[in-house]
Amino acid sequence: MMKTFWKATALAFALTVAAAPAIAEAQPRQDRREWRQDRREDRREFRQDRRGPERNFRQDRRQDRREYQRDRRQDQRWDRRNDRRDNRWDRRDDRREWRQDRRVDYRWDRSNRNWYVGRPEFRDYRGHRAGYWYAPSYGYHRVQPRYANYSWRRGSVLPYEYRRYYVNDPYFYNLRPAPRGYRWVHANNDILLVALATGVIADTLLNVY
Repeated sequence: MMKTFWKATALAFALTVAAAPAIAEAQPRQDRREWRQDRREDRREFRQDRRGPERNFRQDRRQDRREYQRDRRQDQRWDRRNDRRDNRWDRRDDRREWRQDRRVDYRWDRSNRNWYVGRPEFRDYRGHRAGYWYAPSYGYHRVQPRYANYSWRRGSVLPYEYRRYYVNDPYFYNLRPAPRGYRWVHANNDILLVALATGVIADTLLNVY
């Protein structure tokens, strides 16, 4: 019985001694495996920690770029609006100054013998011609004998052939605007306010030139 016990003990010891190198060899493998696993987790955590600030930085940079572009577009719109507004005001000022200059310097004056000089509607005017009268912008026309030295009066009827020589710029002659259905026309050397439908003379400005 004792022999059997010692044989079993010796066999167990022999198995333990034989397995010890295998166990000793397996332990470093397990340690390396755990070390590599820990290293992977550390790298993963490092990437996550690094990715967080970079992501936030990129997001902030994109947001800043969007805000900058939006502000720039808004500034450009405001600049265009201000430019258009300034251009309108400049044109208004130019028109106002032009009307003011025209009112002061470029009006018909009976006492000025050369008032027509430089006027575009008088570019073909060569002074008085016997037997002809001049319609500004229309040229010379032969005076009809029955209307030679004719004195036009309010209430009389202007012949049809005179009604087409419209005055292009009544303001230049200090005339009021023509009412609806009326026009200022040239007739001989006079300017008449005539009803277009009937030819009745409503007002006269005689001996203009």
